[in-house]
Amino acid sequence: MSYQQYRPNSFSVLPPVVKNLLILNGLFFLASMVLESQYKIDLSDILGLHFPLSERFRSYQLVSYMFMHATFSHLFFNMFALWMFGNVLENFWGSKRFLTYYMITGIGAAVVQLAVTYFRLESLYSQVSPEDLTLVLSKGQEVYAEGKNFIDGTMGEINILINNSTIGASGAVFGILLAFGMLFPNTLLYIYFAIPIKAKWFVVLYGAAELFFGIANNPNDNVAHFAHLGGMLFGFILIMFWKKNKRTIF
Repeated sequence: MSYQQYRPNSFSVLPPVVKNLLILNGLFFLASMVLESQYKIDLSDILGLHFPLSERFRSYQLVSYMFMHATFSHLFFNMFALWMFGNVLENFWGSKRFLTYYMITGIGAAVVQLAVTYFRLESLYSQVSPEDLTLVLSKGQEVYAEGKNFIDGTMGEINILINNSTIGASGAVFGILLAFGMLFPNTLLYIYFAIPIKAKWFVVLYGAAELFFGIANNPNDNVAHFAHLGGMLFGFILIMFWKKNKRTIF
């Protein structure tokens, strides 16, 4: 039975997991705005993913970062993609499998982002003296919280890598996009609602673009490209694991 021939027993335009994820992300976004404006509490700093060397790091951030978004457009495009592709996958897989996939790809994206940050830091440590490195590790969070940074470029880059936070559902969303491309490869998608492209090629091109921008490492680019790729990587591994162990409805 091919993927395109599959028909679920029931279909919902807004299945329960997708619906609740949309609601949760919306509520977290509203909460972050209210807490910031009324109480000067930065919820993104509390729930966003920090590197383990930061004093702001907490283990729960591996999950909580997925529910935080910087702007309304950031939230909108992630939630639009979640609805557009996620409702098809949840109807196809069922709610339990879809939720498992979403959480694993989201956490996997965080793990990859932390790993990439680790290797970038390792390449920078040798460029500063031990005294300067100790200064960054001891005072960096305080400096960063004040909206400032070290004058020395390398010290400043290290400080940003350690104390900056990663937020957004994009890692899990890219995992969902990967799954859609694998399960429904010949489905036509329309870029800008006008240019047709098969799902499998859309995923390949998007993944290649993320890899290019991730390697380019533009200092003015604040997008976590490797987190996106991490979501796709863990999604691919999970789908192949399910397929190999025949615990899937493919």
